[in-house]
Amino acid sequence: MKKMEQARRESLLAVYAQQFAGLKRELEQVRYFCKGSVLKRMMKCGQRRCACHQDPAKRHGPYFEWTYKVKGKTVNVRLRPDEAPVYKAATDQYRKLRSLLARMERLSRHAVVRLAEKLRSDNSGPSRTR
Repeated sequence: MKKMEQARRESLLAVYAQQFAGLKRELEQVRYFCKGSVLKRMMKCGQRRCACHQDPAKRHGPYFEWTYKVKGKTVNVRLRPDEAPVYKAATDQYRKLRSLLARMERLSRHAVVRLAEKLRSDNSGPSRTR
């Protein structure tokens, strides 16, 4: 029974190592990233008689903003239309990075538990004298 548990544990550790290596390869594919989100806004102007106040389809824009937080404060940065895709790609990369790190952490936690079990079972065998 103990041999079967040990073989199963070794097999699981090998699978974890293989999965972790795959996640590391994915991590190498991450490009420049930044926190936040890119918003596309259609705005009302300050002129009350303008059609944008009556009909949402006639609002002005699109205007793009990159929004992120620093020390709990929201920061908004206006972007030119040609800049928006660059920031959008960077914020998507940030989400990908966070997801990868969460998956790596979860996998590592499982692997560490198995490694600790392995050490425990290795040390619980017959006592060795030096």
